[in-house]
Amino acid sequence: MKAINDYVIVNPIKEEPKSVGGFIITENTTKDIRYLKGSIISCGNFTEGISESNIIYYDKHAGHSVIVDGAQYLVIRQRDIVLVEN
Repeated sequence: MKAINDYVIVNPIKEEPKSVGGFIITENTTKDIRYLKGSIISCGNFTEGISESNIIYYDKHAGHSVIVDGAQYLVIRQRDIVLVEN
């Protein structure tokens, strides 16, 4: 599978609940977090500054889901990526 134009195919990363000061932060507590984490599977031919296997943060309202060979991925535009981890 290959992304085209300015699209990016992302495998969302589900983060484990975190503990802060002995309290466990659950998904309900983190509902107001705007950006989610994912791993890039494929970059389109017009994308810049990102590459496959980069870990990114993207807007949680961005893109749409696709199912390929039983696995669910997210297709987003590059402009919805807010940061790339090194």
